[in-house]
Amino acid sequence: MSESPMPGMAKPATGTTPTMVSSATAAGGAIGGTTVAAAAATVVAGSVANNGSNSSANPNGGSSSSVAAASQAEPDMKGWLLKWTNYLKGYQKRWFVLSKGVLSYYRAEHGAGAYAGGRSAAGKLSIRRRRKGPRPENQAEMAHTCRGTISLHGALIHTVDSCTFVISNGGTQTFHIKAANEVERQSWVTALELAKAKAIRAMESDEEEEDNSANTIPSEELNLVVRELTVRLENLKTCYDLITKHGAALQRALSELETGDDLANKTKIVSERATLFRISSNAMINACSDYLQTAQTQGHKWSKMLQHERDQKLHLEEMVEQLARQHSHLEQAANRHRPNTATSASDDEDNEFYDAQGEGGSISMQEDSSFILNIPKTTHHNHRRNSNDATGSSSEGEEGNSETQQVLVVTDNLDNMDVTDRISVNSSQALTPTLSSQSKVARKRRTRVPDKPNYPLNLWSIIKNCIGKDLSKIPMPVNFNEPLSMLQRLTEDFEYSEILDKAAQTKDTCEQLAYVTAFTVSSYSTTSNRTGKPFNPLLGETYECDRTEDLGWRCINEQVSHHPPMAAQYCEGRGWRCWQEFTMTSKFRGKYIQIVPLGYTHVEFPATGNKYTWRKVTTTVHNIIVGKLWVDNHGDMEIFGERNAKGVKCHLKYLPYSYFTRDTQRRVKGVVMDSGNQVKWVINGTWDSKIEIAPVTSTSGSTENPVYKTGNYKTAWTRRVPPPDSEKYYNFTLLACQLNEIEPNVAPTDSRLRPDQRLMEDGKWNESNQEKLRLEESQRARRRQREAEAETAAAEGRPYPPYEPVWFGKEKEQGTDNLVHVYKGTYWDAKAKQDWSKCPTIF
Repeated sequence: MSESPMPGMAKPATGTTPTMVSSATAAGGAIGGTTVAAAAATVVAGSVANNGSNSSANPNGGSSSSVAAASQAEPDMKGWLLKWTNYLKGYQKRWFVLSKGVLSYYRAEHGAGAYAGGRSAAGKLSIRRRRKGPRPENQAEMAHTCRGTISLHGALIHTVDSCTFVISNGGTQTFHIKAANEVERQSWVTALELAKAKAIRAMESDEEEEDNSANTIPSEELNLVVRELTVRLENLKTCYDLITKHGAALQRALSELETGDDLANKTKIVSERATLFRISSNAMINACSDYLQTAQTQGHKWSKMLQHERDQKLHLEEMVEQLARQHSHLEQAANRHRPNTATSASDDEDNEFYDAQGEGGSISMQEDSSFILNIPKTTHHNHRRNSNDATGSSSEGEEGNSETQQVLVVTDNLDNMDVTDRISVNSSQALTPTLSSQSKVARKRRTRVPDKPNYPLNLWSIIKNCIGKDLSKIPMPVNFNEPLSMLQRLTEDFEYSEILDKAAQTKDTCEQLAYVTAFTVSSYSTTSNRTGKPFNPLLGETYECDRTEDLGWRCINEQVSHHPPMAAQYCEGRGWRCWQEFTMTSKFRGKYIQIVPLGYTHVEFPATGNKYTWRKVTTTVHNIIVGKLWVDNHGDMEIFGERNAKGVKCHLKYLPYSYFTRDTQRRVKGVVMDSGNQVKWVINGTWDSKIEIAPVTSTSGSTENPVYKTGNYKTAWTRRVPPPDSEKYYNFTLLACQLNEIEPNVAPTDSRLRPDQRLMEDGKWNESNQEKLRLEESQRARRRQREAEAETAAAEGRPYPPYEPVWFGKEKEQGTDNLVHVYKGTYWDAKAKQDWSKCPTIF
């Protein structure tokens, strides 16, 4: 949703300017926080009297530990800001609190007193009575009144203008915030960047500690700790013996002092005995402290290990339960003659682990050409990039319209078609020629890669510690990978670019969108048997693919963000250009891995000015633990027309795989509608085989439940048959085999030059794993250096520029305040000049 307020909307006055503590005054050297640390420490201690000081310095005679504790309890930053809510309310005044890597906000009448300090108890009570609502004085109250939060460790922070900035975690949460002035905006942005850096460091340190704890052999660690505690205990016994000895001697000396005559000499003896006793006591105290520290340290580690084992036990129990349910369903299915009875959504949920059927399931035209489709009544404006949509961050936004319209699509019986029509429908090969037939250049490209080595690997021993985590942030051995990077996998989207060539020649907008829809489906064709994980690109890594002479297109990709991982791509072909900003969330839940794309893809046809936008559907990898790995793509895809194609849209549904269904597996069905919401074209097929399109010839039925009759289907896309021995080399297609082929004169950051990926392709997996660890550690070192420079700049009161990509720049998206990465148009000129001076050293 746009951040721009409605015309004539009054700008609410921002109140309190956010306060920050410099690194010189914040306890423990923390940057950020309020200037009432000493007062807050007194409140925490329970004393509310004589609390008028606002100084952050430690008071004379005060406890430094209490001040440090108060500093940790204080937020990094807080203050009044304006937050965009929706088009009805515009920007609203909210109280923001930045603490421990999380930005939270509260309603104007609730959150202001979350951290009160510098007032007497009576003064605070009287002020509270005058307010409209209660002021949260503790964490429980704050959580109750909190209106929204966003974690910063994977967030993107954009500056829109002198007063406005945007915080987004990659698409699921977005805050549009406006400050009172540029100084206040810069203070917040600086504090947010520092908090993000600290959150990333804390997350990585916790993961490293957890991995170290999980990978340590319990028996060895137990023996080490027992030996260490035994040594500490022996020291305690020795100190106890010394204290007993010197204490007895001191007691005798004191007794002799009462009865003896030589007072001066005996006083000297008492003093010596007292000194020895004091030394022994100090040694005892130190030994006790060492023993306690060792026990506490190991106790904390053991507690984390115990909690980790408990979590693993729960996950294993859940998976065993799932397997038991699946076994029961399979037994029931075996007793049926035709296991095609439709089941409920809950049954589909339980059937996630069934092995997928073979590839290439074709559509039975008589059975599958007619179907029912529920179309959501959603406008383009509310769908695209709405910060308060169903996946948004705020509870203040308007609720999305969940109404749907049911349409019925019917087709004439193909038996009535003559032979010529049948051949033209079923054998349309003009749109999908093979790569070899298109290639007309002298250069000979390779047709395969080296075979995949057969290295044994204990899968469960590695992935059991990854349950519930984001896979894009977990270092995995190359045994799970394929010798391509994510940038190269994105380039595979254009394997069937001839569909876009055909769309560019189409005059009718709705028919053009039908071909674009077929192109979006074709990008999933290789996922049916490609289960290898691509390499995560390093920040600044690029990939170019220039196939202008044989395939008619060229593209450039760049990894533009590391936290969260984000890639930008730009491709131009014959009469079209396509670009996307790709980011995703991926979670491993024990029984499956789910990948949810968050970025948008755009294609534009300059000749007509038509532009179309869509977001990819969810991909799920099943049978991680039990059975053969298989991939399913499912969900709804909305393709919206923009500019000259505004109002035209396509609703496409990828049916989830289900063992008990009458539908063809991997089925895709959808409709193309014009600006009047009338269905003009029908889409039908499977995402691993082919897509057919047909025009609507007539409409009947009611307005709420229309019936659309279509003409003859024609093939818009057919998958090329993979080479028969492709299973030996990662199930690569011909284009995939050529993506990592060495090219001359590419940028030094190109994925082809990545050493660990090249070693894996050559079959040297052990060396590849070592090189992969080196590259990842080098990337972490560069990030830590940038964070240290940012903290130094903040301490000096000057802004620190964030990382900027080389070939893509951030620009405001048309119609919104969202910043997206747009191709600068300079890469191919730099390649022609061989000017790579702007490229960082990453390999």
